Amino acid sequence: MSRILVVDDGKTMVKIISKKLEANGFDVIPAYDGQEAVLKAREENPDLIILDLNLPRINGFMVCRILKYDEKYRHIPIILLTARKSDADKWIGIKVGADAYLTKPVEMDLLVSQVKELLGN
Repeated sequence: MSRILVVDDGKTMVKIISKKLEANGFDVIPAYDGQEAVLKAREENPDLIILDLNLPRINGFMVCRILKYDEKYRHIPIILLTARKSDADKWIGIKVGADAYLTKPVEMDLLVSQVKELLGN
């Protein structure tokens, strides 16, 4: 079973995403700030990360950069899921190594299909 790290400072958002992923056969690891995201990514070595940008402690761009510039974790696909819709933010997301950039509100079926695509399912 693929394990997905879901990172968002909104507990409701984490819960909604988790329910949808679990209904599709994924195991979910929740995190609620950037520092917790980096720690859990290193401890749990998830198969994929869904990451918000506006996070306490360390923002999503930095979390992505920290993990993608580390040889041990760069293989983990990262989906940035954010309310930030600007082309500049999308460009920065790709620059720091994100594999996909989706904006909120997101259609949950689209998110699941993106997860499956990045995992090769």
